Formats: sequence, C-alpha cells, structure tokens
Amino acid sequence: MNRLLAWAGHGWLALPARWYLGFVFLLACQHKIAHPGTFAVDVATYGILPLSLVNLMAITLPWLELSAGIMLVVGFRARAAALMVFGMMVMFSVALAIALAQGLDMACGCFASEAAQGGDPISDETVLRDMGWLMLSVYVVLFDSSPIGLDRILARRKAVVA
Repeated sequence: MNRLLAWAGHGWLALPARWYLGFVFLLACQHKIAHPGTFAVDVATYGILPLSLVNLMAITLPWLELSAGIMLVVGFRARAAALMVFGMMVMFSVALAIALAQGLDMACGCFASEAAQGGDPISDETVLRDMGWLMLSVYVVLFDSSPIGLDRILARRKAVVA
C-alpha cells in the first residue's frame, strides 16, 4: 500500500483530474455569483435547509466553489481544495438523492445558467455524475501529495532559500 501511495506518477495523473474538477467548479459558480437570487430559489426548492439559511448558502457556496476551483487549477493547497470539493460533492449528492426520493421534478441548480433555461434536471445520472466528481476529489486528496503547480514551485523556492 505504501508503494501505491508513494508512486511518483500520481502528480501527473492528478493534474488533469484537478484541472477538470477546478474548471467544473469555476463554471458552476459563475452564474451563481452573478445571480445569487436565482440560486437562492434553486437552494430553497430542495426544501432541505430552513428558509433562514437559504440566502446565506446562496451567497457563500458559490464563493467556496470559486476558491476551490482556482486552488485546484493553479495547484495551490490542492489537497485542501480537493477536500473542500469532496465535502461539497457529498452535500450535493445527498441533496440530489433526497430530492429524487421525494419525487421532485426540478433542475438541479448545479449550473444555474442551465437551470434557469430549464436544463439539467435531477436524475440518477446527475447523482452518478456527482459521484464521479466525488471520486476524483478523493483521488486528489489521497494520492496527490506533491501537486504539480504553485505548491511545488513554492516548496522548491523554500528549499533553495533554506
């Protein structure tokens, strides 16, 4: 198991996974940041949160998505960003599963611009898609111990200075 964890190729395998996840989250947050009211309606439609928390979620979640996306793309604290993505994907998957179990016929709100146009309805495929993204985040958290990107550059600079 230690050999698997220490394999030097993980950085190169994790790089496209990080970029993919990062760009997914950057794409997902754009409309939500620009139109928090629309996203608040999407959040409220799930009926999971108390109404007093809907606006807080609609305002803060897209900025967390933006932060995680940027961190994954540039390779800055990539494992922490992947852990943030993991947490968000667990939350999103549970929300989708609850909505499906309740038989709600709605757009997922994952990419609010599509949801505003009536696209991206919740389905088993939506849950599977999110589970795939969750697994990518797990891979980055577990195996990308020396991410290619800003973290590696900063570590080399620190080693040269020391």
